[in-house]
Amino acid sequence: MTAANGTSTAAERSQLSFDRTEDTLLIRLAGDWSITADPPSATEVDGQLAATPAPRRIGYDSTALGDWDSSLLAFLIRVDELAGERQISVERSGLPAGAQQLLSLAEAVPEKKDARVEVPKVPAIDRVGKNAVKAATATGHFVSFLGEVTVSVGHLLRGTAQFSKRELGIEIQKAGANALGIVALVSFLLGLILAFVGAIQLEQFGAAIYVADLVAIAMVHDMGALMTAIVMSGRSGAAYAAELGSMQVNQEIDALTTLGISPVDFLVLPRFLALVVMMPLLTLYANLFGILGGMLVGTGMLGLTVQTYLQQTMQALSMSDLLGGLLKALVYGMLVALAGCMRGMQSSRSASGVGDAATSAVVTAIVAIISAAGVFAVVFYALGI
Repeated sequence: MTAANGTSTAAERSQLSFDRTEDTLLIRLAGDWSITADPPSATEVDGQLAATPAPRRIGYDSTALGDWDSSLLAFLIRVDELAGERQISVERSGLPAGAQQLLSLAEAVPEKKDARVEVPKVPAIDRVGKNAVKAATATGHFVSFLGEVTVSVGHLLRGTAQFSKRELGIEIQKAGANALGIVALVSFLLGLILAFVGAIQLEQFGAAIYVADLVAIAMVHDMGALMTAIVMSGRSGAAYAAELGSMQVNQEIDALTTLGISPVDFLVLPRFLALVVMMPLLTLYANLFGILGGMLVGTGMLGLTVQTYLQQTMQALSMSDLLGGLLKALVYGMLVALAGCMRGMQSSRSASGVGDAATSAVVTAIVAIISAAGVFAVVFYALGI
């Protein structure tokens, strides 16, 4: 057997040709057969076998064959299959000795009967039904979990919630102060992007000053809350799912239940409150850095002064824009916390289950945020806000 030495050159590239002698199809193999060099396909042989009159025997000529690897074996096995379908005998004496031995070895080990799993074809209506049931079940789980969190908030308002205030402070720090860097970076770059896009269009009409309006309204009304929520879904939402999923694996949640302590009160409520409290504040912080990013473009690219840019920004904004953005941030924070904690509580008790829970938490949170943003857009439009 000859081993392949690397990628074939153009002169050594694998070649396939045929000769017909009476009732025999002679397959000539030449050049280097390497899996990286796109070797010929057995489809060409199939065309020769389909010709009239059909051959009754297949032979090989490999005198011009160079280096070869598993691609040659795959070709030969496929030729054997095509010949078997047409009841044509195959003579392998013209092949290299190594290839003959490997083919014999492959035939000596029969395929297990259960090696190939036949996947039954499921009718389309069945798939639609299963997906509908799955979606209804997932919705039921979310509503149930939302009810448990609502009850836990009721316990908090009555002063009977079982959770550590120290734990709440730690979660507020994680969701708030520890997230300032990434929120500032994303918001600043977003403000830059919005200003660049606006400047290119508005300069054509001599209205470059309105770049300040564009950035300010976009950040305060929608993008500040939306981008902060997406960042927090990947940061805090995934962390919540991973933490609670690890507690499921270690049976810590079962231990709390055994002690008569509500896991929702003790574990979910501090995380839920932390995001609800910090999301509006982080959104204000994001709005500031987004406006600063736009101001950098306005002063550096459009020749506006800092004072002019800030005055235009203040004139463009209204209290309804600010309050609307903070309301969205509050709702987005609830959705991120609910998605992360719910997926963590539903995590299976395995290492892979924790990873799946974290991934599912991010996906669920982002889908919920985008859906809520669409609902807010329609409602605010109807209200004229």
